[in-house]
Amino acid sequence: MRRFAATQPVYFWEEHIPCDHPLPYLEHHPFGDDNVVALRPRLPHWWSAQEVQTGLRNLLNSFVRTSVTGRPVLWFYTPAMIGFTQQIDASAVVYDCMDELSAFRFADPALLAREARLLSRADVVFTGGYSLYEAKRHRHSNVHPFPSAVDVAHFAQARGGIDEAADQRDIPSRKIGFYGVIDERIDLALIDAVAAARPDWSLVMIGPVVKIDPANLPHRPNIHWLGSRDYADLPAYLTGWDVAMMPFAINEATRFISPTKTPEYLAGGLPVVSTPIVDVVRHYGDMQAVGIAQDAPAFIAAIETALKLPKQGDWRDAADAVLATQSWDRTQAAMANEIARACSTTGRIPRAKPKYDTLIVGAGFAGAVLAERLAADAGQRVLVVDRRPHVGGNAYDEHDAAGVLIHRYGPHIFHTNSAEVFDYLSRFTEWRNYEHRVLADVDDKLVPIPINRTTVNALYGLSLDSDAAAEAFLASRAEPVADIRTSEDVVVSAVGRELYEKFFRGYTRKQWGLDPSELDRAVTARVPTRTSTDDRYFNDRFQAMPAAGYTKMFERMLDHPNITVETGVEYRDVIGWVDADHIVFTGPIDEYFDFRFGKLPYRSLEFRHETHDVAEFQPVAVVNYPNEAVPYTRITEYKHLTGQVHDKTSVTYEFPSAEGDPYYPIPRPENQALFKRYEALADAQPNVTFVGRLATYRYYNMDQVVGQALATYRRMRAKADTLALTAAE
Repeated sequence: MRRFAATQPVYFWEEHIPCDHPLPYLEHHPFGDDNVVALRPRLPHWWSAQEVQTGLRNLLNSFVRTSVTGRPVLWFYTPAMIGFTQQIDASAVVYDCMDELSAFRFADPALLAREARLLSRADVVFTGGYSLYEAKRHRHSNVHPFPSAVDVAHFAQARGGIDEAADQRDIPSRKIGFYGVIDERIDLALIDAVAAARPDWSLVMIGPVVKIDPANLPHRPNIHWLGSRDYADLPAYLTGWDVAMMPFAINEATRFISPTKTPEYLAGGLPVVSTPIVDVVRHYGDMQAVGIAQDAPAFIAAIETALKLPKQGDWRDAADAVLATQSWDRTQAAMANEIARACSTTGRIPRAKPKYDTLIVGAGFAGAVLAERLAADAGQRVLVVDRRPHVGGNAYDEHDAAGVLIHRYGPHIFHTNSAEVFDYLSRFTEWRNYEHRVLADVDDKLVPIPINRTTVNALYGLSLDSDAAAEAFLASRAEPVADIRTSEDVVVSAVGRELYEKFFRGYTRKQWGLDPSELDRAVTARVPTRTSTDDRYFNDRFQAMPAAGYTKMFERMLDHPNITVETGVEYRDVIGWVDADHIVFTGPIDEYFDFRFGKLPYRSLEFRHETHDVAEFQPVAVVNYPNEAVPYTRITEYKHLTGQVHDKTSVTYEFPSAEGDPYYPIPRPENQALFKRYEALADAQPNVTFVGRLATYRYYNMDQVVGQALATYRRMRAKADTLALTAAE
């Protein structure tokens, strides 16, 4: 972090922290300077990602309105916070890019898209070194490199006059030290090799261990992991070192770094040995005070050379001459000048909004199909955005840590009777033939579902050998219902109350949080009852799985020069920085209208993914658990779906929930009446098209969503052609 004395009020907005309080609030903490205050948002831990973004936006709006005079300067250290700040009227927007954060381990996949948005809004961009400058200068017209400076007086205390840190005094010399974050940027193998080769040296490592397992740290008698220390105490450690080291790994995470440690170590009067980090070589590689070494033998040799340097000498004088040009005051003055230019009318850089014919909100089936058709067939420029950090919506699949291809949001099995839909998707994927079969755990047996003749024979110890015999058996158990209105009515009238209790009641109560007697008949009407031995879950003409997975299919669908995809972004933020003639909205219709009439009820799902060290976990892809005493509804084993050959297998347990992402509209008359009020608002939006499950508050199979999107495109194209013809006349 850059260190400046604040001459005007500075508010440092920290990452939010989940809490148990039902209302969001801001904590205020002094930050080392009277003019600097840290703002720490505290948000309810049960909030969804969408609610978190809304809560942060509201907290920021309230704070700016009540505590900030004039138009503030927005200074971003990370693109992660661009989402909830778009609405702030800033006198200037500064992007201070200190690291290529997207290259770090476990980085949010949405960072790149958010950085693109931040660069489009920023008035001035600072980089933490010249390598970053070279990487960013072509992406913005006002980029300035500012390598980290140094507080020379602070670190120069290590040259004499202060005592060595107490917890380091008993470590034998010679001491070779490092301080900083210990993560994937540190070459642990190098540290281990140096310690093994030179047991007479003590390697002192100071700093927090993050994003790597502490168990993977090398442990030898001469390696000392001291943990985190305060910035103010660092000179007391430097005073006991003989050489400072920077054992950075050469990888994507270190490609653009410009370590602050180099000038700090030199200010402490120490020679430095570093691996060949580009900016270290560029700025310090020709100095006697800094040795550059590629591998362990060279690193050891460079330390040996550094140990031979006198305490005073030409090497230190040359280092001091360089340090004299690297004060934070000089850096601050130069940055302040650029910010002043950005704030002035003449210095501010005008930026036109990117222009698109259509903005599509949602990168699931509905959004992707419409994007492809509008781009490839109508020649439109299309921007597709999604709040999730990936395309594919709920059909998104990925390889887990074990290398098994799983569906992150539960199983998605493709089936359709529509040749048009199947042929269209076949442009973007090869297919793997697959007929879905499901078993249900009933009476300690795994039996086929939907109920068929095999199911009945297994449960009742029968040997029914014809459709007619099975039909007669089920008819003998069916209970006539005069007016079939609910899901319970549908099942009881078809197979009777006993099979209803075994297969449907508990499962439905878990899935929907309601008794079947409270749900529309359409819920259970989707699951047929058969008298044959056909144990396929679907009877559709086309049944298959994308051979390379759904994500690959979506990526091919959206791979068009007229299509721009931004993931990990909120559409409300996007509409502020793009110009689009038309919007296709595939998200929740009630959210589009700010829940004007209240929220539409949905059921959600929670998933527990597990990997097991066996080739097969269960005999079919999906096993249902209708018993209400079992908390999950089903277990899915994905290798049955994908055909992947692997010595391990991954499964997913599904737990229905009242909270979370919206999955299933709850089919009750009062909910449909509420939707109709939103639908009336949607019909009055001439430049917005609502399509897909969430936008039309209806459960669709995947093929139905594709068919709806294709039909929607035809209507949009016909309307555009009519308008063009009218204009020509």
